[in-house]
Parts: sequence; structure tokens; C-alpha cells
Amino acid sequence: MVSHAHQGTTSSALTRLNVNAARSLGIPPAGYAHLPGLAPEHLDDDLCRPPALTSIRIAELATVHAPWTEVARVMTRQSGIGSLGVWDYLFTSAPTPLEGMRDASAYLGTVVDTGTDSVRMSEDGDEVTVSHLNEADLAHEAACAVRACALGLYQRRLGEAAQRTLVPVRVALAARTPARHDALTELYGTRTIEFEAPVSSITFRAADLNAPSPHAQPGLSGVLRRHAEQTLATAVPLRNWLDLFRAALASPHDGGAPTLSAVAGRMAVSTRTLQRRLDEHGTTWSNEVETVRREQITRLLHGTDLSIDAIAARSDYADARALRRAVQRWYDTTPAALRRTGRPHRGARAGLGDEPAEPVPGARR
Repeated sequence: MVSHAHQGTTSSALTRLNVNAARSLGIPPAGYAHLPGLAPEHLDDDLCRPPALTSIRIAELATVHAPWTEVARVMTRQSGIGSLGVWDYLFTSAPTPLEGMRDASAYLGTVVDTGTDSVRMSEDGDEVTVSHLNEADLAHEAACAVRACALGLYQRRLGEAAQRTLVPVRVALAARTPARHDALTELYGTRTIEFEAPVSSITFRAADLNAPSPHAQPGLSGVLRRHAEQTLATAVPLRNWLDLFRAALASPHDGGAPTLSAVAGRMAVSTRTLQRRLDEHGTTWSNEVETVRREQITRLLHGTDLSIDAIAARSDYADARALRRAVQRWYDTTPAALRRTGRPHRGARAGLGDEPAEPVPGARR
């Protein structure tokens, strides 16, 4: 259900949450604005998944400016319903808060890096315990803040599903005992907080989580689960420079086809530097643009009823004949056959053949 392709990244929504918390704590943007994935075209695009390291560095910076207990409280306060996208509504649409928690656990990857974060649920008679494990390479204070925030977030979403405040039976944190924990008492609504625990967890009365959710809608949970799957399927991971370049290349461009100078401008580098970095990654501008066009054309053939002429026009080919030559080169078949079969021919060359590629718009400065 969670793609390994997304490990090492988090949702742009979670990254925005970290940025908003940093602003609330008065941290100067100069300290984090340069981090990868924080360019507006990435941060504001819900299809992009910035590097997990970006959120980690912001959390570490936050705990330099404020106690980790306060950072956890501020981060949770910033996370209003809807701030984390479809994941939030998996809680509130389910028949009960407990079922919502199960759905949210299954699709945790829509928000966090499942290579480092996971959630477990256990039921023991009259109690239900939600445990959050975080194994990211964070500074200790930042790790404490992230774990405390995760529990606060689960409590908040479960309360939103129940439409009332849910006070936990107890809270356990895999964190050093702080000098003061007033912020955590306010966050969880209880003084029953254990520190130095092996795993961070929050425990509720089973009766509270099994009560019907007031705003549950029959069938909506299934729709949202499918939406969560689609979110993961279409997400664009941004783990490194090449991922960031490809996201900038694939994003909409004024005036149609992307140009070398326009993409270089988005990435705040010169065209010469951009070409050099592509060379360092074993690729070229022309190859990258060709790949984007191939993926776009394949999607249009499989997912629309557009004519070959219309697809050629959308893809900046001179005419349908040029498009047919390109598809033959990529997949060793025709556009019509590719559309009928729904998949590339077994002998597909995917652009790796010996024939020269069609001229690519914007390939030269």
C-alpha cells in the first residue's frame, strides 16, 4: 500500500506544517528557506514529496530556539483538520474513531516517511493504545518533539472524529524527562505522562473510540481510501537534486513547452550550471525533456480518447506523423496498438534505441 519509492520523503503538507511552526516560533526564514523542497512550486504542490531531511532540519532548528515540549505543542496546534490532506479525513469519515485510526494507520505513508515512522495499535480489554515509532536520525531534542507531536496529532484527530475532547488514560514518551512539561499537560489534557518510555504511546478508553462518529458518512471511507491510494500513486518524490529538477521540468510552464532557461530560472542556477549538473547525474536536457514527453503521451493514449492529432498538438510535435515515429522508437509499436493493449510492446526500447530522437523543443538555449 506504501510505495518504497516514497521512502526518504514526506508529504508537502507535513513540510508546510513544519514551516508554519517555525514561523510561529519566530525562527528567521533565512535559517531554513534554502532547504530542498521549500521552493514555492514544490512546497505548494500537494503532488510533491520534499525530502524528509528538510522536515528533520526544521525540527532540529526549532528545538534550538525553544524547548522541545513547546515545539511539540506549537506543531500540533498548527495541524488543523485538513492541513494534512486526505489523511485527516480518514479519521472523521469512518463509522467510529477507532476505525478511522485504523484507516489512517494503513495510509500513514501519505504523510510521513514510512522508512523511519510507523504506528501500531493494540487493544487490551477496556483500553486502546496507539504507539508511534520514529527512527529518523534526529538530534535528541528534535526527536522528542516529533514523537510528542505525533501523539498529540492522533489525539486531536480522534477527538475531531468523536466531535468532543478525548482525554487519554495515559501518555508515554520515549523522551528524556524535561525540566517542565506544562506544554505537554496542556497539549494532552492530562498530567499522567510517563517519560523515558521505550516507545511513545497514547492510551484511550475503548468505549470512547468505539462510539459512533457523528459525521461519519456511509461509503465515504472507501472513497477516501481510494483517494489516498491515488495520492501515493501520483506523488513525485524529491529526494535529491535530480528529483527536484524533474519536478521543475514537469510542472506547468507559461507558454507551453519547458525551456532550458525557464527551468534554470526556477532552480535559481545558470543554464550552464544546470547542464553541468545533469551531466554529473548521467543525463542531458534533451533526454529529460524526451522522457517527460514520452510519459505524457503514454498517459494520454491510455487515459483519454483524444485523437492522435490532438495528442501530437498537446505534446508539441509538428504533426501526427512525428508522434507516430516517436512512439515507434520508444515502444516498437504504433500509437493505436499501444492504446489498444494498454501497455508498451514487450520489445519496447523506451527511447534507448539507436535512432536519433525527434528534435526537442527548448533543447537549446
